[in-house]
Amino acid sequence: MTTPVCTSASKAAAPAARTLPYPSFSSYVRARQPVLLRTARSLTGNPSDAEDLLQTALTKTYVAWERIEDHRALDGYVRRALLNTRTSQWRKRKVDEFACEELPEPEPVSGGDDPAEQQALRDAMWRAIMRLPTRQRAMVVLRYYEDLSEVQTAEVLGVSVGTVKSAVSRALGKLREDAELGLVRS
Repeated sequence: MTTPVCTSASKAAAPAARTLPYPSFSSYVRARQPVLLRTARSLTGNPSDAEDLLQTALTKTYVAWERIEDHRALDGYVRRALLNTRTSQWRKRKVDEFACEELPEPEPVSGGDDPAEQQALRDAMWRAIMRLPTRQRAMVVLRYYEDLSEVQTAEVLGVSVGTVKSAVSRALGKLREDAELGLVRS
């Protein structure tokens, strides 16, 4: 019969023999994971990052499980681990912007590419279309905004193709002469 020389060595080997060293840890995780995941999501804003953050914090909690004396305060411990881990990640983040002599944005192109000018033109166009008589307005909208052919427009409105052609022609003439559109285009 052999006697152990070092009692602390035999005690250290005993917990490793168990299959699940912390059965209360797994029950804690099952019970509190949804709440802790919500906390992690509020810290990250991204569900995938939140899951990673929670996994890291729970790993830290698992390692310190024996040292935690008051298991009623576990939520506070895990939340602190979440916050500390997130702060460490934030401090280690990689900066993707570098100072340079040239501006990375392309030069603005002269012409009608300004979004504000395009929006002003669209607004003026719709106001001009709304000033057209109802029948002409319907034909212009069906023909140019709904992209229907003259035949399809005539079928939808129950008129002849010739009526559509003449009404659209008169409507386009009125739009060309519209004073507000002339001001926006120049």
